[in-house]
Amino acid sequence: MEEELLIAFDSTQQALRAEMLLEYAEIDIDIFPTPKEITAGCAMSIQFFRGALGEVRKIIKEQDVEIRGIFRANKSDGYELIGEKEGLDE
Repeated sequence: MEEELLIAFDSTQQALRAEMLLEYAEIDIDIFPTPKEITAGCAMSIQFFRGALGEVRKIIKEQDVEIRGIFRANKSDGYELIGEKEGLDE
């Protein structure tokens, strides 16, 4: 089973914008409440499969979407940050 990643946002406006852009790019996403382990200014997060990470990073960077970060589930303490807006070139 492919690993699921999650994008957290500081604003609902940016979350809705990202949702629209990712759906337009036909990336399989789910919207759900931001987990309590992730501190974010927005209660909405977007979940997607790791296989789409490159395309998601490209869209976020090119469209200048403001994000809190990209996270993956971690068995020990909830979630760990794997990418921030500034590190999307990786």
